[in-house]
Amino acid sequence: MAWRSSGKTHAELINNLFNNGVITNQRVRNAMLAVDRSFFSPKNPYDDSPQYIGSSVTISAPHMHAYALEVLSDKLVDGARVLDIGSGSGYLTACMAAMVGDSGKVIGVEHIEDLVKKSVESINKWNENVLSSEKIKIILGDGREGSSENGPYDAIHVGAAASDIPQALIEQLAVNGRMVLPVGKFIFTISSKLIL
Repeated sequence: MAWRSSGKTHAELINNLFNNGVITNQRVRNAMLAVDRSFFSPKNPYDDSPQYIGSSVTISAPHMHAYALEVLSDKLVDGARVLDIGSGSGYLTACMAAMVGDSGKVIGVEHIEDLVKKSVESINKWNENVLSSEKIKIILGDGREGSSENGPYDAIHVGAAASDIPQALIEQLAVNGRMVLPVGKFIFTISSKLIL
């Protein structure tokens, strides 16, 4: 039903995702309502489909962002540390920041310099305080390496498919943390546990 979730306004899009069963968690709904896609997607922000954002890249469809937030929702809590690999436009990074409260921190890693600049501008338009307070930090870098200096992470999201699971990201996952990432044609969810 995701393809029927487009709206004329931001609220209509998010409410359609909820009414169609794509969003089931109220915290996910609230976070997505708090972050208007028009700051991050210059054309057709309320269509439930990928949209071109420059640098030969698209922002994912809203139902994909909802899926990632739903899978990670129990880890996106007050005070959580989160890593968003392939942060692109910054939209999902901002939604995650809305879920982790004032004491949480979200690190976005993007390998395209132009997208880093655009995402910083978009995030500042949405909320000028989250970057200056370092609640959100956007880094230019190789996502396969993560950002060990800011970890370990309670939640890791990887937006682009990889041929395998990067060992560096596994090592940066906190005990009882969760990572969601596409590998080949599959989406994997990896949870860590402390084994004594």
